Amino acid sequence: MKKIGITGQNGFVGYHLSQTLSLDKEQFDLVPFDRGYFDNPEGMDDFVRNCDVIVHLAALNRHNDPEEIYRMNTGLTQKLIEALERTDSRPHVLISSSTQEERDNIYGKSKREARQALADWAKRSGALFTGMVIPNVFGPFGQPFYNSVVATFCHQVAHDDVPRIDVDGNLKLIYVGELVSEIVKNINESVNEPELLVNHSSESKVSEILALLQGYREVYQEGGEIPQINSKFEHNLFNTYRCYMPKKDYFPRHFTKHSDNRGHFVELMRAGISGQTSFSTTRPGITRGEHFHTRKIERFAVIQGKARIQLRRIGTNEVLDFELDGENPSYVDMPIWYTHNIKNIGQEELITVFWINEPYNPEDPDTWFEKVELD
Repeated sequence: MKKIGITGQNGFVGYHLSQTLSLDKEQFDLVPFDRGYFDNPEGMDDFVRNCDVIVHLAALNRHNDPEEIYRMNTGLTQKLIEALERTDSRPHVLISSSTQEERDNIYGKSKREARQALADWAKRSGALFTGMVIPNVFGPFGQPFYNSVVATFCHQVAHDDVPRIDVDGNLKLIYVGELVSEIVKNINESVNEPELLVNHSSESKVSEILALLQGYREVYQEGGEIPQINSKFEHNLFNTYRCYMPKKDYFPRHFTKHSDNRGHFVELMRAGISGQTSFSTTRPGITRGEHFHTRKIERFAVIQGKARIQLRRIGTNEVLDFELDGENPSYVDMPIWYTHNIKNIGQEELITVFWINEPYNPEDPDTWFEKVELD
């Protein structure tokens, strides 16, 4: 088992990396990190002593004062190096730098110098070092107006704001899940490379990304349909967009019920992609689910009985509750990285129809069990 510490573990990439590593408790043991350690040499020393691997993600992306970006990014790295030297520790260190290194800006300069400083330490100490130079990263839970234009556009489109394109450039992108896989591979393979260019997985103009997101709003958020998804990039972008949508006021969504003397007719969904449809019956008081997905698109539709659906984002404590009634058929869609359940809260049998975009594969289930309500 490798003991892994992540500076910036509560940031965008840090969240996804720490949660992914936590899925494999037999191989990885996370060493907790507190940002206050940077101003607490004793705490930083204890942290580096306990790590077999350190992934250095802590950095400042934006600030009103560009010089503060430079001071922060080089300063945090220097404090990490000082702790490594004080304790004579030689963990495998990985740093996330940026393709902004190529550009003449303060952020790129700060990331290049931080990467080089760690490379020099590794050379002096004989430690493993991986200096990853990373393209634009996007994915769920990025901070709007800070982490990426994708995060900003997702937030704006989902909340009915008007995005603005300043420069319609070509973006080279990598999904945060793909980046995490690259980091884990570099850890497992003990990659020793001071300047490792991480390849982008997609490329798109800013205007093309915005057009896709506006299409998701129209087709999915307003129309309730699963849109056409033509590539892995579009799948990842759609899952990213869904995480920025308001949830408390959006779900449950009610179907249109057509009734006559024969009974009722309800259309459950339209989808631009294939998937698997199933149904379950649930006895009163019984709860199903208690799991989450990292890539799957899933819908729970209640057509008979009364149900409570609960969601909780992994790594957080807030539980979202939604009550549904088959008298007014409705659905809730499951965002990725949200553990979810459904409970029969009525007196009769609950009937739920499930749709998911890929059939269950026991070799690659993407189903991780975790209770919604914390003890």
